[in-house]
Amino acid sequence: MTTGAQTPRSPARPPRSRLRTFLPLGIAAWLVLEIWLLTVVAGASSGFVVFLLLVAGIVLGSVVIKSAGRRAFRNLTETLQQQQAGVMPEAARPNSEGNGLMMLGGLLLILPGLISDALGLLMLLPPVQKAVSRYAERTVERKLREAGPGTLGDAFRQARMRQPGGKVVQGEVVRDDPGGAPQDPRPPLTR
Repeated sequence: MTTGAQTPRSPARPPRSRLRTFLPLGIAAWLVLEIWLLTVVAGASSGFVVFLLLVAGIVLGSVVIKSAGRRAFRNLTETLQQQQAGVMPEAARPNSEGNGLMMLGGLLLILPGLISDALGLLMLLPPVQKAVSRYAERTVERKLREAGPGTLGDAFRQARMRQPGGKVVQGEVVRDDPGGAPQDPRPPLTR
């Protein structure tokens, strides 16, 4: 039964980004290429050689992830100990930015396939890590600059206020309500 009222229409959907359009196709093509390459290698040598390559990738990837995780935890522990001792921690450690990329390389080694193993081994090389790190930093900076008002990127951009010396200024916004008594922003603690 109709009441004569028009049904509300949803607002126009924004167009899909190129990444959302082509990512599923890229993943499907990558999987087909990995399977084809594994069958070619198995045909040229044997299935046992392919099995050994896959197991070696899993073992090597696990070792890489474990060592990068230990290094990251050790750096975090040292930084916390320096802060508790009142010593300003070092601004940047040479290995701290590479730990995440080493873990990514280890994850690529763990994934079954020869192409992912080759990419994982590339990610373990320091020049490749530096290039990927610089590219990712530039991309994030560009996305933050392009962020419109009211978006999550805008919030990050506003939160990154810096002093001329390059240090982050941490602060708190205090608003005075005109005509009202000052109110405590937090309720009192009660038991």
